[in-house]
Amino acid sequence: MIALACDHGALELKEAIKAHLSARGLEYKDFGTYSGESCDYPDFVAPAARAVAAGECERGIVCCTTGIGVSIAANKVKGIRCALLHDHMSARLTRQHNNANMMALGAALTPPMLAMELIDIFLDTEFQGGRHQRRVDKLMALEA
Repeated sequence: MIALACDHGALELKEAIKAHLSARGLEYKDFGTYSGESCDYPDFVAPAARAVAAGECERGIVCCTTGIGVSIAANKVKGIRCALLHDHMSARLTRQHNNANMMALGAALTPPMLAMELIDIFLDTEFQGGRHQRRVDKLMALEA
């Protein structure tokens, strides 16, 4: 199950992501927003991030106009490692090296086709573990 959340600035992108995930046969839970009316992204991102942190959802995808605000909001939730993605390499390496469990996209900065490619890479890439596990453990210890 993939957690999804966005603000009004990324509603169209979130709807495209839902169609893409459905086409891949992947289940998702949409935490909102559900309209184009101005809203505050923490209201939707925090519940999505909590669902990932609690194990209710395996991974999460959050979006706003730039992706910056939603990534900051998601990373405030204990247990979340959310990466703002712009290119193929960052999508691959954040999974391989950081075991990121959420990704953020900027609707105004990432064309839809690239967004779907980044999502596929993020969802299909496995964590390498090894020396990277030690680093992830240190990151997670920073929350204490």
